[in-house]
Amino acid sequence: MSRVPAFIPQKGIVYNSLLPYSRCLDQEATQLLAEIKANLSRAVLLRELWPGAAFWSRKLFSFLKVYGRRFSRDDHILFIKLLYELVTLPDLEPDMMLTYARLLIQLLKKKELLSREDMELPWRPLYDLYERVAYSKTEHLGLIWFPNSVDHILKALIKSCRLYFPVSSTKEMLDDWRPLLCVFDMVMQKAISNMELFLPTIMPPEEHCQGFQLWFEELMNLWMSVQNQPSWEGHLVNLFARLANDNIGYVDWTPFIPTIFTRILRSLNLPVGVSQMVSPRYLTNSYDIGHLVLWITAMLGGPGNPAQKELTCLFNSIASFYHPSNHGRWQSRLMRLLQRLPASVVRRVHRERHADVSWITLVPKCQRLTDADLQEFTHSLTGAVLLAMFSKNGSTDAAYALQNLALLTPELAIPPVLEKTYAAMETLTEPHTLTATLSCMIGMARSLVSPNNLYPEGREHVLPLLMGSLPGVDPNDFSKCMITFQFITTFTTLVPLVNCSSAPSRHAELTEMEKGLCFASAEFEDFVLQFLDRCFALIDSSTLEQTRDEMETDTQTHLESLVELGLSSTVSTILTQCSTEIYMVALHKVYSFATSNIFETCVSGRMVADMCRAAAKCHPAESLRLFIPHCCSVIFHITDNEELQSEEELDKELLWNLQLLSEVTRVDGEQLLKYQGDLERVLCVCVRLRCKRAYTLACCLLEHALRSLSLIYPTEYRSTSGGFDQDLPIRDWGRAGDVAALGVCWHVPSEGEEKFVFQLLSLLLLPELERIKHHISGNQPMSREELLQSLAIVHHSLLGAASMLPPLDGPQVSDLVPSMVQLSEMKLYIGVEYDDSRENYREAICQTMRMLLHHILEHSEDDTKSLFVIIKIISDLMFFRGTHKKEFDSRWKSFTLVKKSMENRLHGKKQHIRALLIDRVLLQHEMRKLVVEGSEYKVVHQELLCDLLLLSTSTYSQVRSRAQNVLMTALGTYSFAYRDLIPKILQLLSPQRTAVTHQQFKGALYCLLGINSGFCLSSARDWDCVGAVWPALVRCGLSPSMTLEKHSVGQLLDDIIDRVHRQYDTIGIYFTISERCVAIANQIMQSDNPTPCLEMPSKEELKEGLQRQRIKNVVSARKYEKLVNDLLDCLEDRELPWKFEHMAADLLSLLLRDDHPLPPDAVLYFTQSLIHDSISIRKVAISAVAGILKQLKRPRKKVAVKPSDICGFEDQEGQSVGDRHGNSWLQYDCKNLPVSEEQWDALQYVEKTHWGYYSWPREMMIYAAPEKLKDDLLYEEMSEGEKIVYEYFSDLEFIDQLIDYLSLEDRKGKDSFNPRRFCLFKGLFRNYGDVFLPLLLPHLEQLASDPHESSQRCLCEIIAGLIRGSKLWSFSKVNKLWQILCPLIKTALTNVTVETYTDWGTCIATASEGRDPRKLHWLFEMLMESPLSGEGGSFRDASLLYVLQGGLAQQQWRVSELLHRLLAYLEPKLTQVYKNVRERIGSVLTYIFMIDVALPHTMPTSSPHVAEFVTRVLEKLKPLTSEPEIHNHVHDENTQETDERTQAVKLLKTVLKWLMASAGRTFTTPVQQQLQLLPLLFKIAPVEIDESYDEMKQDARTCLSLMSQGLLYPEHIPLVLATLEEMAGSRSWHARYSVLAYLQITVFYNLFTLLSCPAEVLRIRKLVLLLLLDEQLEVRDMAGTTLSGLLQCQFFPLDCALQTQLQTLSQTRLPKARGELASTDLVRRHAGVLGISACILSSPYDVPNWMPQILMDLSNHLNDPQPIEMTVKKTLSEFRRTHHDNWQEHRQRFTDDQLLVLTDLLVSPCYYA
Repeated sequence: MSRVPAFIPQKGIVYNSLLPYSRCLDQEATQLLAEIKANLSRAVLLRELWPGAAFWSRKLFSFLKVYGRRFSRDDHILFIKLLYELVTLPDLEPDMMLTYARLLIQLLKKKELLSREDMELPWRPLYDLYERVAYSKTEHLGLIWFPNSVDHILKALIKSCRLYFPVSSTKEMLDDWRPLLCVFDMVMQKAISNMELFLPTIMPPEEHCQGFQLWFEELMNLWMSVQNQPSWEGHLVNLFARLANDNIGYVDWTPFIPTIFTRILRSLNLPVGVSQMVSPRYLTNSYDIGHLVLWITAMLGGPGNPAQKELTCLFNSIASFYHPSNHGRWQSRLMRLLQRLPASVVRRVHRERHADVSWITLVPKCQRLTDADLQEFTHSLTGAVLLAMFSKNGSTDAAYALQNLALLTPELAIPPVLEKTYAAMETLTEPHTLTATLSCMIGMARSLVSPNNLYPEGREHVLPLLMGSLPGVDPNDFSKCMITFQFITTFTTLVPLVNCSSAPSRHAELTEMEKGLCFASAEFEDFVLQFLDRCFALIDSSTLEQTRDEMETDTQTHLESLVELGLSSTVSTILTQCSTEIYMVALHKVYSFATSNIFETCVSGRMVADMCRAAAKCHPAESLRLFIPHCCSVIFHITDNEELQSEEELDKELLWNLQLLSEVTRVDGEQLLKYQGDLERVLCVCVRLRCKRAYTLACCLLEHALRSLSLIYPTEYRSTSGGFDQDLPIRDWGRAGDVAALGVCWHVPSEGEEKFVFQLLSLLLLPELERIKHHISGNQPMSREELLQSLAIVHHSLLGAASMLPPLDGPQVSDLVPSMVQLSEMKLYIGVEYDDSRENYREAICQTMRMLLHHILEHSEDDTKSLFVIIKIISDLMFFRGTHKKEFDSRWKSFTLVKKSMENRLHGKKQHIRALLIDRVLLQHEMRKLVVEGSEYKVVHQELLCDLLLLSTSTYSQVRSRAQNVLMTALGTYSFAYRDLIPKILQLLSPQRTAVTHQQFKGALYCLLGINSGFCLSSARDWDCVGAVWPALVRCGLSPSMTLEKHSVGQLLDDIIDRVHRQYDTIGIYFTISERCVAIANQIMQSDNPTPCLEMPSKEELKEGLQRQRIKNVVSARKYEKLVNDLLDCLEDRELPWKFEHMAADLLSLLLRDDHPLPPDAVLYFTQSLIHDSISIRKVAISAVAGILKQLKRPRKKVAVKPSDICGFEDQEGQSVGDRHGNSWLQYDCKNLPVSEEQWDALQYVEKTHWGYYSWPREMMIYAAPEKLKDDLLYEEMSEGEKIVYEYFSDLEFIDQLIDYLSLEDRKGKDSFNPRRFCLFKGLFRNYGDVFLPLLLPHLEQLASDPHESSQRCLCEIIAGLIRGSKLWSFSKVNKLWQILCPLIKTALTNVTVETYTDWGTCIATASEGRDPRKLHWLFEMLMESPLSGEGGSFRDASLLYVLQGGLAQQQWRVSELLHRLLAYLEPKLTQVYKNVRERIGSVLTYIFMIDVALPHTMPTSSPHVAEFVTRVLEKLKPLTSEPEIHNHVHDENTQETDERTQAVKLLKTVLKWLMASAGRTFTTPVQQQLQLLPLLFKIAPVEIDESYDEMKQDARTCLSLMSQGLLYPEHIPLVLATLEEMAGSRSWHARYSVLAYLQITVFYNLFTLLSCPAEVLRIRKLVLLLLLDEQLEVRDMAGTTLSGLLQCQFFPLDCALQTQLQTLSQTRLPKARGELASTDLVRRHAGVLGISACILSSPYDVPNWMPQILMDLSNHLNDPQPIEMTVKKTLSEFRRTHHDNWQEHRQRFTDDQLLVLTDLLVSPCYYA
């Protein structure tokens, strides 16, 4: 049997080799693989994508799940290549594509298995696929439907594949995407996100020059020069992070580090300064934390470790935000940063020190992280982590961070947490600190006890911690109890509880530390006994009588069940880990507790029984010797009495002993054989007792005994194999299990056990089945109670012995689906040899249950309790082989959780503890039992499913819903069973069946709805099914049993349609398989190791396959058309209720496709429905007709052009971006506009706005000029669909009606420009030219003159459609069109209202989007005429500007001439009085100057320049520059004063609006220009936020706040500081105050950039200290605050020099004369005191060494004159508030004398004064 495989497997699942039957698995796997290879390639060769290839690729998926990658490298590569070809087939249906993609991701998962030499994947097919899906041209029109997960899965696929793209791919990608890099265009987002997804970054160093070096500098410069976080910046950061992580040591980040960290800090969106306004831009586009963490990690290390310095500084400056008292929307990002950073560093250290060698380039030696680097890293995070432990959102993030820090540097991470833990164990008042510290300790447990560790003294803490945690087992505090259980479990799993205090006398070689541990281990016994006492107390306090009345309920509450679970698993762990001596003591203690009391069986009884089971499991022989004889004798003694048999309520002692017995038998089956006779006797008596509690417990005993005897399971979970009896268990503390030598002891049923199982079944199960048969035949009818008792025995017998009963078998249901490939099921061996000579009880139960079921449904359908049990039995008959899927899933989940909390990510290689590994092996065994992939659908199953369908449509709703659950599971399990069942369900809905009850009708609908997550029948991807189900759903509206009066049915139908909508993806019609696929399938057929188990298909078969594929495509198209026609037939039925009409229209609209035209009848239906009475059908029709017009669109010819031919010369090599000679021919130029036919035809039009800005595409395709004659579509040449649309839209009445409907309002106040209607009109005019214009014209004129909101909106939609639809019309038509449109638009814009001006903006923007501006010159010239005429008031002016802005913004850089004209027009008008016009002008100016960017290699733009504009403005603002403060005295809006000052103030107001508007929108900020305006702003800005609203002051404050957040480059800093210094000398104290506010924010938002210029840091320090001496009190206060902020983020150090300087100031002598205080002296003294206060407040949460002395100094000033006294009091009270939480810790920093003074200060009377 155990042949070695003939090949080296890539990477199997190691746990398979530890199963007890592992010797059979090699052969099984090889055989399975041979089948999969044969059938998968055969399916491809025979061109059968469905069901063949789909079915076998699912099998391959299951194979990966069960065996891992257990195939040779060659097979691995072939599988990947085949699936790659399949996934990228051009017209594959979306769902199939996803199936292949998921499988491909699995195959590519372990990248170290295949190197780039082994395999190359072309990138282009994958990109084409992604482009088709992500940027689908037809999805928004409803012509193709993708599943929701498609984006996410495709991205994952690209990530897995990009590793294998060829070397040349980088260059090809850049050539393709560079032309898209136009910052003003939405397409930039596409270009950058494509780069982020596709660019390969893992390459050997010698290929770097063809890899990232081609783009790194270019993109890095782009990133460095862009400000204001545009939406694509995040993608760029992700790309850099990936590059850094994949190429540590090959990219030099040093020059960029300050910028990188400044931007990281900015993207955390932290609030700073007094009145913080965050530009809304920053909130949405912040960077992804996961990638930031990668980037930071990758930059650490290397010579000098520069990144670590910045990281330390970063955490210092944000540490205080981690304090639990701070809370805000930024918190989750900060927590994620903290949680992921250590984990990421651990991953990196693992990769550098412990990972297996593979083909991926290693990190160079000089760049690796040293131990010193790691220590520094831990130091930088510790402060923040210790604060975050007590965060309001719980301690999980901090615990995870600490777990990883403890792996890196245990000696630094563990001690501070230990200290906090001991403190928390001692206090009683703060339970939350205990929960937080314990949960952090749990993560660090392994690092604490491991022997080979940098922190050896950690192990001494184990016993004190365990003993200290005992009080946590507290019946009154639930969460504390749970965390304590978890804590104790974690530590005892790692540490064998063995008393080795005698070891030192036997072993001389022990170290002192080990001796100490040996002596301490004598306390283990004490610990175990104390723990048990605590548990007993816990149980005593939670008996049912104490917690609730008997009457109320007999079940546990959720909390109790959790405690019970915690208790039993903790006891189980402790007793598993005990040495035999301690175990025996504990066992006797538990035994005497259990047997000396009688517990009620509900709450406390379950807990005690669980404890006993836990004890019995560890050493079954010893424990059963105590328990079984005791329980049996009590039970026999009580049951000897005859009358008991029929009593309803039995005595508690009997119940308790039964319960105890049923739990202790859940142990190793071998041991039960000794008590065979006793157990049989107990069971025979007790399962027949009348009392329900008693027989239920007896049935549990039966089930547990059978399971113990018949299942395969490990029998021990100790932390070292072979017990703890060797000499020195302390050497095993924290040891990891060894996968190679795990030594699992398996329980495999022996012959004796098997005999005992079948003996019990024949004793107990057979008589019950007989009894049920007699009941059915009527010989001996039973009461309902008796029947329930019989069923209980049957059910529990089945649950107990299921794994020994062979699954149901028999003939298959044939002909469900036609296929040339065999679709056979996967039979996995699970260690049981079925014995055919024994009776097959599964069959017997099955037959009896079916008979009983029909009997009950006929005679007593209201016996729902029995039906419930029968449904469970049917379900278990079909699926149950010893494990339930639900239980398995929850165990798998808890396994992953435990693994995560205890794993060692640093060393990797499955270094888990032994118990966890054993658990994983057991899960592997159970997973094999549960694999049901592609189970065959047999006749037995068919019968059971029909029964389930009966139950699913029976009278009682609960029976129905339970049966439906089982039915859905079954349909998901058996291949193609749904094809058999659907007709049976649909019969119940058919209108012809008159005898269907309402319940059956509803049940059938529920079956179609399918269970929420399960298999949804109504959208099964199969034309036969959809073709049957959809029409049936619509027709059931005519069924006699259908009533819409019942709300539930209406709701149900809505749910079904909703589910169809959500889950429907386009079903394929045309399937083709490429030749490349066939070639690879041939290779697989010819491969060996293992050789495929089938021959190559013969010539005839191949021919038949091709033939079948052709026929299938034709038939599918027919089925599609039939479905459409069936739905149309339904719609023609006049009887159909309205709800079903809507349903049919909805379903019909889902059937539009882009690969097959809609049948003409449907086109007719939708066109007519445009004027249907019902608004919802009209909406569906509008979308549908837009889609139909897209289907009917005629292809247009394109020609390739070379830009250099047009402008007459080539672009030079090397990059120059932006406006240059080579692209000036694209510019709008009023001297050269196409105003005549010749000019129109002479120009080359480029519609895509971004082309030519950055670079030209490799091959530029533009539309060919239309041929003269072929301009109109002739009626004779139209297809049928085109004729229908044409006829309706040429019909005057139809048009009248349509426009009437379109100009109705739908939801008042909620409507806006509707893109669907726009698409409809665009399609009409694109396909048919201007044929319909004459009919529409009168309507358009009427709409234009109607100021109503809905009429205007309708006009907007039609006009936008017209302009876009006329894209390729000939000159004569376009010219005619504009003669009509210009007056129309003018009229409409005179009627513009508040509700409609945004719609007009959208209309014009939509119309000019993606269009060559030269073709729209009529529109632009008309809008430019005189936007600010003043006619129609300020609102109209603002609206016109808005509309114009919409049009120009779409054209970006190609209308520089218009921008110049507009600016020249606006400049004289900047002194507008009206606020709304000012705001609009501000926004327009932003767009005018948007194109003036300072990006790398960009030529100076031909659009307007900011610098020139600012110079002109400053000239006009001259009158204001001389004043100390500027006040707004122009309050009256209409005064026509013309003196210079008034005009200047008005101008300033508009300029403010412009500054505000541009703060977040432009790509690069013109810092120099802003600085020229800055002094003016400081003079306006008020200090106190005054209530009287003054627009100018508010705006100035906003501007300052936004400008101070701007990103600065090193060259700007001196300029900013010079301006601030100048303002600090201003006469107005308001201005001086504002300087400080500005400074605070600027420093924080540009922290690292500033720190990289030491000279500027000194200037700032000087500036702040200067303002600290200001004569104005408010300015001094603000300077103090600023100083403390700067010290807190360690902007400059608090060194001795600074301290002395401040102290000297504070000791300035005040003259004695009380009358006249010398004010300068007082100011100096106050400045000193403020400075000292700033020092104290700069460390809010800790006490540095200098603090005590400074506090003492401060206290000397308590009696100084005001304002000093006030400052001192405020500081002291603040100090008290921030240090109060951890005062116990902080006290230690002070001497006793200092504490006395301090206590006196903090609670002295003056403190309250």
